[in-house]
Amino acid sequence: MAIQHLSDEQIRSWSRAEKDAWWFNNVFQKDMPQLTLRSALTGFLLGLVLTATALYIGAKTGVGIGVGLTSVILAFALFKSLSNAGMARDFSVLENNCTQSIATAAGYTVMPLIAGLPAYMMMTGHIIPWWQLMVWLIVVSVLGVLVAFPMKRRFINEDQLPFPEGRACGVVLDSLYSGDGAEGLYKASLLGKVAGIAAVYQAVVSDGWMKLIQFKILRMDQWAGMKEPWYLHEKLDHYYYAWATKAEAYIPKILGTDLRVLGLRLTLDMAMLGVGGLMGMAVATSCLIGTLLNFGVLAPLMIQMGDIAPRVRLDGTAVPLNRAEIVNQWSLWWAVTMMVVGALVGLLAKPELITSLFKRKSKADKANEGPDLLRDIEMPLWLSYVGVPLLSAVSVWLTHTFFGVPWLLGLISLPLILVLTVICANAMALTSWTPTGALSKITQFTVGALDRSNPASNLLPATMTSDIASNASNLLSDIKPGYMLGGKPRHQAVGHIVGILAGTLSAVPLFFLLFLPPDANGVRSAATIVSDQFAFPAALQWKGVAELIAKGLSQLPTSALISMAVAAVTAVVIEVLRIRTRGRFPLSSVSIGLGVVLPPDAVICMFMGALLFWMMHKRNEADPKSAGYRRWVEGGESICAGLISGAALMGIGNALLNVLI
Repeated sequence: MAIQHLSDEQIRSWSRAEKDAWWFNNVFQKDMPQLTLRSALTGFLLGLVLTATALYIGAKTGVGIGVGLTSVILAFALFKSLSNAGMARDFSVLENNCTQSIATAAGYTVMPLIAGLPAYMMMTGHIIPWWQLMVWLIVVSVLGVLVAFPMKRRFINEDQLPFPEGRACGVVLDSLYSGDGAEGLYKASLLGKVAGIAAVYQAVVSDGWMKLIQFKILRMDQWAGMKEPWYLHEKLDHYYYAWATKAEAYIPKILGTDLRVLGLRLTLDMAMLGVGGLMGMAVATSCLIGTLLNFGVLAPLMIQMGDIAPRVRLDGTAVPLNRAEIVNQWSLWWAVTMMVVGALVGLLAKPELITSLFKRKSKADKANEGPDLLRDIEMPLWLSYVGVPLLSAVSVWLTHTFFGVPWLLGLISLPLILVLTVICANAMALTSWTPTGALSKITQFTVGALDRSNPASNLLPATMTSDIASNASNLLSDIKPGYMLGGKPRHQAVGHIVGILAGTLSAVPLFFLLFLPPDANGVRSAATIVSDQFAFPAALQWKGVAELIAKGLSQLPTSALISMAVAAVTAVVIEVLRIRTRGRFPLSSVSIGLGVVLPPDAVICMFMGALLFWMMHKRNEADPKSAGYRRWVEGGESICAGLISGAALMGIGNALLNVLI
């Protein structure tokens, strides 16, 4: 069916009451199933799995990946297959939409766990108990839902703002449930096949899976005398270095520093190929420039000058130089400067994101407001008017009790949280861009200026800002396809809360198992959070800002201060060029900074993925009837989702096997 929408003239001239009446009479599907038991259960289960994927990718890259379209395709294929087999009634389009709302909400619960919360643990050495993490995440996330609904009628019903990401999801849903659904089944099949290939490869490069198969199942340690399991090394240059060490052959260096110390390795990571495909060439190229500039030029120079050097622990043992040491000692400062300045310039360059919030209704609009037709299907506003102050107070109390943030600073942060959340939601409505990173830094610097002694004082209020803004913005984006297709908003709000529960129940236990494994004495340490496999670039960025607030600029090397100044000016120039060229300038200062804190081998792999998908898109886009167009242009996102989900789930399984076996 064709999606009905108002014309630009109708959006400008009609009152909200007229728009509500039009929607109620022409779009609303009052008898179509939406939040049913099976849609809630399917969304909950998909949310558990997709949250694990989002946590894995976030810990590796610091990037939150959307799981909405993946859940749409999977739910469609599942119930279409069950329906064809006579085992279940097919999903309605609104049931699927509700499922994706639940799964998306679950996926976004991981954001604090890859940024502010691990940064707090690394700075303080305090491991937050699992139950405190769960309670805090649920309360803050639900607060985001309650903050969103007073904005829903303004942004969606009245202003009919585009919400590009949500609109795309609505179009996909409409196309899947129009006709025989063959295209949806094809994309689901493509996703499944690619995920299977990625999973098999990930198992072959995983020591845990190979140990399970070779030693626990095949018993090769007994009859074949194997001492160590065989597995293919993910770092492909491992074999060269192993040979070169024995043969005393050439070891590549830059200014005397081994490429392995710099982290410049050749790696084949299926998940990173998929992430690169979703990133696109512009972002991936910017990340690559940041990586090559830092690890190929600046870091070797600073090592040669002595500004980056091996540290000595308190017990007298030396900490050898590696990628993480290079980032923490020197590179983090200019990278964070470039990301923060670039994000703030990009935000300030869009004054309409702020000014449109204060647009006043005309007298005609106020006079035309009649009875509320949507009273019984919208989320009751009294829930927000009562719930927001109540949960805000609870959030401040929990943040004080669990993390030691002073009461006064928690209360001062509340107006900031609410104002910045509104800006972030408006940005999502207009651009599908949620500037949570930039907004959280405003909170960090504002609150940190009042208390420099306690890292929690700026990290936790900033994490609240980010999480509330993320949940509010993404709920509104999820409601957009529901509005387009005629769904009940309150059903999606309830579904969002179900997703928050699913995400929390999945993400918190996995966080402890993957990143905080106990040692031989059963003690967990924050030192295990960042590793060669999981770089936690977002957490390092948050930690860097908190350290800058606590220590001040005077504690940094002169070369780091110079690099920060140059990075700030460069970020302004890049963002101004992007604004003047209306986005055609290919570089992004935020992405350049991200390329510094990400592992170089991951960045190179993401660039190769972006290049592959860009080339295949260009090669096949001219012939819409070809198999290549169907696979690489229309199915490109499904291929990326398959690469990410297959590799991520097997990677999580490998990490768990290494902990449990």
